[in-house]
Amino acid sequence: MMTQTDRLHFLISYMQQEQKVKQSVPDTFEKRFKVFRGLANERPAVKVSREFLDVQDAFLSEYNAEDVTEFKSLQPVQNQLYIWQGDITTLKIEAIVNAANAEMLGCLIPNHNCIDNIIHTKAGAQLRLECADIMNKQGRKEAVGRAKITSAYNLPSDYIIHTVGPVVQDSRVSLMKQDLLSKCYRSCLELADKNNIQSIAFCSISTGVFGYPKKEAAAVAAETVKKYLQESGSAINVVFNVFGTDDLEIYENLLT
Repeated sequence: MMTQTDRLHFLISYMQQEQKVKQSVPDTFEKRFKVFRGLANERPAVKVSREFLDVQDAFLSEYNAEDVTEFKSLQPVQNQLYIWQGDITTLKIEAIVNAANAEMLGCLIPNHNCIDNIIHTKAGAQLRLECADIMNKQGRKEAVGRAKITSAYNLPSDYIIHTVGPVVQDSRVSLMKQDLLSKCYRSCLELADKNNIQSIAFCSISTGVFGYPKKEAAAVAAETVKKYLQESGSAINVVFNVFGTDDLEIYENLLT
């Protein structure tokens, strides 16, 4: 039976051969995972062998099983509203939201520390392939404020809802940017309800490399979600996922 380190060796060697890269495979698990992640991030949405997927899925299913948080263990701060601090890829919930780019194929920068990169890495190669199929059928880039749904593959969640947020430069938030960010949240909620999803976790859309100020973004998120729940009568449970303590304080001030 292959160990996790053995699986990484196989996966790295496979992708190196694909890309015609000749480099030695590191000895330690941590170094191997970094190389694996970088190669997976760069890998285009092209067909992959069943053997690769079997080894990848075995690796990721074991890797992702560590430190999982059950949505059912969380306590609401308001009716249907939750705040949770942690890595969204470790939350066992029906759907998580990915802050995608207009190409909708995941972050292609090796080991980039954005949520799009981390989600695609830990979900597996199938996610990029499904996204590519969706985009090929659409025939154009994804517009800001819309949403698409895919399987979550090897993540503990069931689905990923992808949305493209607005880009803000120099922290200058216009009314149009506010409206577009609000549309992101509403589109995700509408798509979740359409697919009978009863629980969803939002990352902080647009607040990373897209430059939307965190306090302003959180205010839009909270207001949009509460308004949607009130107007639609939806029973969906909504988690606002935060990573840093500053983000946690922002949402606690808004909702508690």
